[in-house]
Amino acid sequence: MPRILILKKPLLDGIRAIAVFEAAKGLLVLLAGLGLLNLLHRDVQAAAEQWVRFSHLNPASKYPRIFLDAAAQTTDARLWWLAAGAGAYAVVRFFEAYGLWRGRAWAEWLALVAGGLYVPVELYHLWHRFSWVKVGLLVANLAVVAYMAYALMHRKQQRRELGG
Repeated sequence: MPRILILKKPLLDGIRAIAVFEAAKGLLVLLAGLGLLNLLHRDVQAAAEQWVRFSHLNPASKYPRIFLDAAAQTTDARLWWLAAGAGAYAVVRFFEAYGLWRGRAWAEWLALVAGGLYVPVELYHLWHRFSWVKVGLLVANLAVVAYMAYALMHRKQQRRELGG
């Protein structure tokens, strides 16, 4: 009969908090993907212009203009691909959240690697355009990566202590 590895409660609480965060990211992206499907067979550029007006943004300024230009070039096929990508991302986040909630080592590794992959990108964006929000995101991501590394190191130590 295989041994079940039981994590200390404070460590498990932290891992479960990360699981909830990952599930929330997956849900947010899934909802965004479903929102994209809602735009099928519609005038995406008109919807984007309406959103910019509703948000009281200047359509001639940099980011609203990028948004409007992208909307003008959006096709139904592109919307399907974006929605499919959002769905795939959500599935991975839900899969990771499930594994973290259940205390699975593979999910801890997935969280560590996935979080670590974002660090260079976040550093690049921070280097090119500093903002405190980007600093906060980087710090939060580094905290998750460090916590997952700690959890994995702790898991190995427990396995040795249990003789497994």
